[in-house]
Amino acid sequence: MKMSLFKRRTGDAKTGAEQKVRSVTLPDYTRSSSGAIDHFAAYMIGFAAGFAVLFIFYKIITLSIAGGAVIGAVNIFAAARGAVKKRTVRLRMQFFDLLESMAVAMRAGNPLLKSLESAREDLTLIYPEDADIITELEIIIGRFNNAVPLSEAFSDLAQRSGLEDIASFSSIYATIEGKSGRADEIVRETQQIIADKMEIEMEIDTLMTAAKSEVNIMLFMPLVILGVIGYAGAGFMDAIYTTTAGRIVSTGGLVVFILSFVMARKFSSVSL
Repeated sequence: MKMSLFKRRTGDAKTGAEQKVRSVTLPDYTRSSSGAIDHFAAYMIGFAAGFAVLFIFYKIITLSIAGGAVIGAVNIFAAARGAVKKRTVRLRMQFFDLLESMAVAMRAGNPLLKSLESAREDLTLIYPEDADIITELEIIIGRFNNAVPLSEAFSDLAQRSGLEDIASFSSIYATIEGKSGRADEIVRETQQIIADKMEIEMEIDTLMTAAKSEVNIMLFMPLVILGVIGYAGAGFMDAIYTTTAGRIVSTGGLVVFILSFVMARKFSSVSL
């Protein structure tokens, strides 16, 4: 009777754990989690920028409004893509902290699961409860308690995040899971590799900071000059806004500005 009651309670506990894991919506880090407010803010920023640029080149209110509306819509997708990139970069940093905490726990002789639980306690002191890495740790530990191998949990995280570092770690761990006692060494080596890559990226970003600032100045200085001359030039720029040849010149200048903007953004962004 007591054994039956114990089995029933154990089964209830497992069922509750399974329901808790299933109730968690697995995050997809390759898609934007931006809400309506974020989309509206991105739209207004794009609209304002598009309106200002077109008005400087043409001084036509209707054209500037229409162009601003189009650029605002495009900026929603650009901002969403930027939000995805920022989130994945943040997750990568958090995963590095996870490996660091796990390596410390494993050097103390703890098994991998115990190290994950210890890392979760450490990371809650650094990150808020709703941080991505805390959520992922809850999912991984919950899956392991439901007889899902850790290698499978890490592989799923790698697929949802799209991060090469997590994918490398998951593939290596899947190879040695249950076959080697060098898990602690592999965690430390993976952490060191990620640390080296981050250090190189930070050095490159530092070197590129000055170049990015110069690019931004070179991009927007012509707009400032054109705007100042257009309003304070005592009719010096009227031919551009009133004649057919002037409109053609303005259109050519706008095309050159757009191409320069796209190329500058593409070449000044470094992704390793």
